Amino acid sequence: MTTKTMKAIQLHEFGGPHVLRYEDAPVPELQPGEVLIRVHAVGLNPPDLYLREGYKMLPPQWQPQVSFPLILGTDVSGTVAAVASDVSDFVVGDEVYAMVRFPSGLAGTSRAYAQYVSAPASEVAIKPAAVDHLHAAGSPMSLLTAWQFMIDLGHDLPNPLQPRQHEPVPLAGRTVLVNGAAGGVGHFAVQLAKWKGARVIAVASGVHEGLLRELGADDYIDYQKRNAEDVVRDVDLVVDAVGGPNTGRFLRTLRRGGALFPIFPLGYSGTDEAAHLGVTVSTTQVRSSGAQLAELANMLAAGAVRVHIDSTYGLADARLAHERAAAGHIAGKIVLQVR
Repeated sequence: MTTKTMKAIQLHEFGGPHVLRYEDAPVPELQPGEVLIRVHAVGLNPPDLYLREGYKMLPPQWQPQVSFPLILGTDVSGTVAAVASDVSDFVVGDEVYAMVRFPSGLAGTSRAYAQYVSAPASEVAIKPAAVDHLHAAGSPMSLLTAWQFMIDLGHDLPNPLQPRQHEPVPLAGRTVLVNGAAGGVGHFAVQLAKWKGARVIAVASGVHEGLLRELGADDYIDYQKRNAEDVVRDVDLVVDAVGGPNTGRFLRTLRRGGALFPIFPLGYSGTDEAAHLGVTVSTTQVRSSGAQLAELANMLAAGAVRVHIDSTYGLADARLAHERAAAGHIAGKIVLQVR
């Protein structure tokens, strides 16, 4: 590794997509325990947009302190370009994928929108050979989120979002409703629930019905025509991939003893109502895990779970990718291709 500079998308201020600049930046210096990845593709995620805007939806005391310039992004797929002397699990040339430094990189230290990114080896996994870099980059954060919420939390760290630890619930033979089913987390939640033997009700706009039926949805609700909470009852689990203040409307769809998992819990205030109805509301913070990505690589390779790509942009066109994300009605993932 002789090159000292690379192309990256940097921010020098918070704001809209126009603040994303394609420019030269230093190649990361490899630290102990890390691998340097030559990036082939980057997956977009909501935290990218939140950081670009300065996390203005968070209370001031929760907003991370950042230093400009910063580089957005966490999800990458690429080739190992160098390894630290104390790393033995990877060698130069390995094709890998990762969610880099999340949530520790909330302040912009993950730095994935670039030609090179350094990552702790513990957060990296071998990319499944049957999956190209674009699709691999579209999976880490969204798939890990669905997995940690629904299948296996995978750690015992304190939950920053609630006093108790989040626990997945049994899915086999149960009825699961997924709201925001066509999005990044949602389209994986549909597949994982179906893989576990659940009956799946998908809630999304009508244009996505064909895709979600193909991914395993048994029933479909077009939210533009009717409200799920008006027509559904006795569900065992609601995975609300949209979340926010309105997630409480799904409480009435659940049977007593059921569970509501809001992926984005901020603004929800229905704790008393949930307790009265006998419903558990639980959330968690997705965390980087190379071990879980290695497990999921087997599922991706076998086709048990697949990544649907909404659209692809060049790294230099990250602004357009963020504009696409802001337009909504996304099917699966938006991915940046790095040349």
